[in-house]
Formats: sequence, structure tokens, C-alpha cells
Amino acid sequence: MGDWPGPGTPVKVAVKTWSGVVEHEGLALPPAGPKLITLKLANGYNVSYPESYVESVEILDEVEMSEEEGPTPIEQDESLPLVHLIHTGGTIASKVDYATGAVTARFEPHELLESVPELRSVARLRVVKLGNMWSDDIRPRHWNRMLRATEEAFAEGAVGVVITHGTDTLHLSAAAMGYGWSGNGGRPPGRIVVTGSQRSPDRGSSDAAENLVAAVHWAAHGPAPSGYRDASVVVLHADSSDGRCAVLPGIASRKYHSSRRDAFKSINQNPLAWVNNDGTGPSIEMAEHEPADARVEAISPMMFDEDTRIAQFIADAHLQPDLVMSVIKDGYDAILFHGTGLGHLPISDPQDDSPENTKLRLMLEDHCANGGVVVVVAQTIHGPMNMNVYAKGREQQEMGIIGHGSLCPPGSALVKLHHLLSRGGGQETVASNWTEDLCGENPHDSMD
Repeated sequence: MGDWPGPGTPVKVAVKTWSGVVEHEGLALPPAGPKLITLKLANGYNVSYPESYVESVEILDEVEMSEEEGPTPIEQDESLPLVHLIHTGGTIASKVDYATGAVTARFEPHELLESVPELRSVARLRVVKLGNMWSDDIRPRHWNRMLRATEEAFAEGAVGVVITHGTDTLHLSAAAMGYGWSGNGGRPPGRIVVTGSQRSPDRGSSDAAENLVAAVHWAAHGPAPSGYRDASVVVLHADSSDGRCAVLPGIASRKYHSSRRDAFKSINQNPLAWVNNDGTGPSIEMAEHEPADARVEAISPMMFDEDTRIAQFIADAHLQPDLVMSVIKDGYDAILFHGTGLGHLPISDPQDDSPENTKLRLMLEDHCANGGVVVVVAQTIHGPMNMNVYAKGREQQEMGIIGHGSLCPPGSALVKLHHLLSRGGGQETVASNWTEDLCGENPHDSMD
């Protein structure tokens, strides 16, 4: 940032974060890294933000700094590998408000580092705060910001990054990191880990510390990513008890439980590894997998088209054709159905008493014939899409509905569809790539 004031200058900075515009007063410091601004707050803490987040900088006459001694800088071993901690929010960045019992997002990244001293023996950490938001509020524009943050981290020499994230949509952001870096056949320059917690760090039963230690250990010391299955990984508790975290493929994971600490499982394939911690320090236990073909290191990730709109529907007794027609008329880029069984939709009327089924079939047939993108994924989560088994499935394929032969989990499929639409080419691009194994989402050695 060319006009960032010199060190020690009193400033007021307005920064646009995911949770809105916030203002900070403090003293300008030398940037903690390229394309960052850094300032010392009145309470003594240092914060850094990407330059692109800065809305305004106002030079002040003075800033009243706290008379109390500021926080002691965390000593770091310069011989350890550099890992960037990219902070987005979620329960791992939350505290319990004991007056109300509600969990609120107000845990700062430096507090995470201070509360987990084990981290300083695992890696040399640099923290970048993208925001403090709940994961259900995350949109594709935020995937792009995470991708840019990972790119900047690798450019600064980081061997890995850890993205702290709310668990509810963590699997979507993990998939976005995987497709963004490896969907076109490349591999990221370093390891990308997405982690979070089911219980806030200020609770005795919190899983935050162990998840964070395991994630940082993998980011710092895990095997170099091949770009296949491991372009991004999810690291969270493998069991309800402590001592073991699972390393799951970012393009094939899912949150399957609302409250357990081992809330995540891999879909249609096994974990990549585990990070064990018996109290003497973390260690990696690799799972057996066929070796991946070598890929060229990607220079930069592919971003998602932030104007792309995808409508999702569940195939069930209440799927109405007028709802589907509304998104067709509104010009949505694609329709993603969560189909029943092997990938079916309510498009038949054998009893002649359900005209809405016939209407839906004719509507989708016309839409596909006009170049519309219609994809079916598994409502069942596990298992393949096989529209060859039943006559209905064969009819859907003849109509132009895409999905047959895919093992891609539902959440990952949404991100993959967005990735393919971002390439351009519409229906042809999606149809020709849907059953391709771009980065491990359709493995031939799956558990189907």
C-alpha cells in the first residue's frame, strides 16, 4: 500500500470485513507481509488486514494507548516451517456469553494462538484475519477471498495454510479450495487445511485446541500435496474422545452430525490420514491409497464466477413445477436436483392423477433442449448416480439431465458445478466433465 503511513504514525483505519466495516485506532507498524497493513491497537495487540480490505486511512494527531503493558509477543522458532493461519470465524472463534447462554463470534485469532501454546513447537505462524462470521453466511465471493489469501501465503513462502472456519459449511469451502487449485489438473504450492470446532474454545469440552494443533501440524509437516484428493483437506476430530484427528479429502467430506466432536466423515472414500496426539506431540499416520499421478504446480488458483447462480431442489412429494419454472424464467445458470435413490425425479404419472409430474418432465425436457444445465446428485449422500438401472433414469438421460456415473458427494457437486460453469461453455462443459475425476471427487477405487 503506497500511502500507508510510516511506523508510529497515529491512524484511524476503516476496514471492510465479512461482518461489516470496522474501525481501528492505533499506531501504524511495518506491514507483517506483502499486501498487508499492520497496526498496533490501543489495547496493545497488533492486527493485520489485506490492503484490499482498507476503505480509508485517517492520520490522527494522537492515539491514547493503554498504559498497561501490551501483550507479550509470542516467541516463535524461526527454524520451523512457516504456516499462515487464515481466520474466517465460526465456533472456533467464539465464546459463550454466560449471561444468555448464547455462543457469539468474538474470539480473535491472536487469542487462539495464546491459548494453544503447543503451536509454537509445531510451526512458525502468521495470522491473517479475513473476518469473524458464521459459516452459514459464507458465499462464493468468500471462497475467492480465501483462495487469494492462500495464494498470497504461498507467495510469502508459507509451506501450508490453515483456514479456521465454521463447521456448518466447512465442507463447501474445503471443496472450493480443492477445485480452485486443482480442478484444472494442477496442484497447490503447499498444503491447504480447513478446520473448525464443534464447541467454543472457552468451554472445557472444546475440541478447538486439538483440531488446531493437528491442522497446523499437517500444514507444516504433512506430505506435499499431489493435487488429487489432497489439494485441500479437512482436519477435525476422528472420534468423540481426544487424541486422534482425521485428515479428510476436501472434495469429498460432509458434516453428518450437528453436535458430536467427530462430526465429519469422508464420502465414498476413506480418510487420507490421521494426526495422532498422545500428549508427547502430534504425529501423522498415513492411510493406504494408490499413488496419484504427478501434477504440475499451479501458479495461481482459478476463481469462481461470483455472478453465477445455481438453484437447488429436493426431489420429493412436494417438488412443484412452478417453483422450477420460476428459476428457469429468472435465468439461473443451472438447476441442481437432489434426486431420490439412484438419481430420480418425479416425472412420471402412471396413475393419471399427478399432472404436475408430467408438467415437470416436459418443462425440464424443453429447458435441456434449449441448452439449460440440469444436474442430479445423490440425496442419499453415499453411493453412485446410476440412471441406467431403471427406465425412468434412462428417460432422464435422454432428456439431457446430467448426473449418471458420478460419485461426487452432494456438497462437493454443488461446488464442482459452480467451478465448471466458471470455466464457461455452459451445458457442454458441464456434461463433458461431470463424470471426470478432476481432483479426486470421482475416484475409481471408491467405497461404493
